[in-house]
Amino acid sequence: MGRPGSEFYGADPAALARGDPEVAGVLREELGRVRGRLQLIASENFASPAVLAALGSVLGNKYAEGYPGGRFHAGCEAADRVERLAVQRAKELFGAEHVNVQPYSGSTANLAAFVALLRPRDTVLAMELSHGGHLTHGSRSNFSGRWFDVVSYGVRRDTETIDYDEVRDLALRHRPDMIICGAAAYPRTIDFAVFRGIADEVGAWLLADVAHEIGLIAGGAAPSPVPYADVVTFTTHKSLRGPRGGGILCTSEVAGRVDRAVFPFVQGGPLMNVVAAKAVAFGEALRPEFRVYAAQVVANAKALVQALAEEDLRPVTGGTDTHMALVDVRDAGTTGVAAETNCAQAGIVLNRNTVPYDPEPPRVASGLRLGTPCVTTQGMGVPEMKEIASLVARAARDPGAITSVAERVARLTAGHPAYPPG
Repeated sequence: MGRPGSEFYGADPAALARGDPEVAGVLREELGRVRGRLQLIASENFASPAVLAALGSVLGNKYAEGYPGGRFHAGCEAADRVERLAVQRAKELFGAEHVNVQPYSGSTANLAAFVALLRPRDTVLAMELSHGGHLTHGSRSNFSGRWFDVVSYGVRRDTETIDYDEVRDLALRHRPDMIICGAAAYPRTIDFAVFRGIADEVGAWLLADVAHEIGLIAGGAAPSPVPYADVVTFTTHKSLRGPRGGGILCTSEVAGRVDRAVFPFVQGGPLMNVVAAKAVAFGEALRPEFRVYAAQVVANAKALVQALAEEDLRPVTGGTDTHMALVDVRDAGTTGVAAETNCAQAGIVLNRNTVPYDPEPPRVASGLRLGTPCVTTQGMGVPEMKEIASLVARAARDPGAITSVAERVARLTAGHPAYPPG
């Protein structure tokens, strides 16, 4: 068969080592990092070798502005086939009427959704960033907060869950043109049917941003917003375990508007190697073993949250329904930034995060956000989650324990390596 990757001139480590040993060294260093540390970033995962092969393929050279059958460059026969394949698989996976697989990221997918459904200065009702929302849901530092009038809803103080009565009251008072449901740091299931009812009551579009939960939805471990939302945006690199990128599911009613918003309004030519990698990821998610994986991600998250609670790291909302654990570290006598720093020194990669009604600024924060997609991909289960919780708690509150925690992390990851050699 020739040298590795020669069949399609892609994913050839030997070629990189010969052509640019300096960059090859950086990539080897990154591989060592992910193999030797616990990766608990909720928005990350390990794409399969097949996905990585498609990312490193010759399709990365091709300019393919437009859509299959209507490109603005010649020579797009292969690009058309692989994009149609990605769309077909995504439709089957999610039951959507229309799919756009071209967005470069979840943020550009959200920008396209805004462009498709709204005009500048229209009113949007979305979740408050400090309560778990996303930058593209109305932050003043983002296009969403600068170009649109955003009204924010939050969570209750007593339960830390979405206050649907408040959502409805705000919708009736402000009559938004669009309502967004979805979050970046909210560990509970969102009731899409309730949001649909509120949107219908005020005549608003409903956008569901499920960037985090999309893999769980694909695997049947979380409810789908597709039957309820006009537009669904998502990323392909989190729980879906694909390449870094975005996508849009929508009804046939707004399909043309969505496609025109993605191209030519928001972006130019799609990254066809990434589109090919998305097709691979959708194909993997259609297999029965992915449903097993998605269920294990949730089971691991629930076990992790329970074990963290036993270590005095209080779970926000009291638990999780997803892949995510959000914990308040104040009862452990520390801050989010201090806990994140200590954990990083011990080989545990996670991120500080604000908790609802946090007295600390975001750069300090009172919480930690952890996710189970990576460690589940590595084959870890409930017993390992209990050990991980113990390691996180020890490192977070005791700098003197960092060395011993790091030794246990090394043993744990050696037994469940990311991208096993050979």
